[in-house]
This record gives sequence, C-alpha cells and structure tokens, in this order.
Amino acid sequence: MMIVLLIITVLILIAIPNVTKHSKSIDDKGCDAYVKMVEGQIQAFKMNEKKNPTLSELTDGDYLPESPSCPDGSTIAIGTDGKVTVAKTGG
Repeated sequence: MMIVLLIITVLILIAIPNVTKHSKSIDDKGCDAYVKMVEGQIQAFKMNEKKNPTLSELTDGDYLPESPSCPDGSTIAIGTDGKVTVAKTGG
C-alpha cells in the first residue's frame, strides 16, 4: 500500500508543475481567440454602420458584452483605425 501511495505522490508532483506551466499558454491562446472574435464584431459593425466603432458603440449595440476583457483579465481597446489592442494586467 505504501508503494502505491509513493507512486501516486510522485505522479502528482510531476503533473502539478506541468499544469501550472501551461496555464499561461492557455490564457494567451484564450486572449488571442477573444481578440479575433472582437475583430469579427468590428467588421460586422462596419458593414452595418459604415464606420469604425468605439468600444462603447460595440457594447451598446450588443456586439460585445458589457466590460469586455480577455479570459486572463486583460482589457481590450480599439484604436481609431479599428485595430484591437490588449492591455495586459499586472502580474
């Protein structure tokens, strides 16, 4: 029984650092996907309204949810040229 517990403990000690190491990669990919979705919503707004939107116009027009942000908490911004930028949070 002690050998089984030792093996399980070793496997857990190996697995946990790998999971935490990949969480940053997961957050980055989630944020990249969210930015692509926002860019798609900007294109939809442009087709309907014939102008570049602001972030408030997208949220007011139900193109985006209120207070849009990446899964890791980073906020997004839309430039006057319609480009999406991500403001990384501290940490």
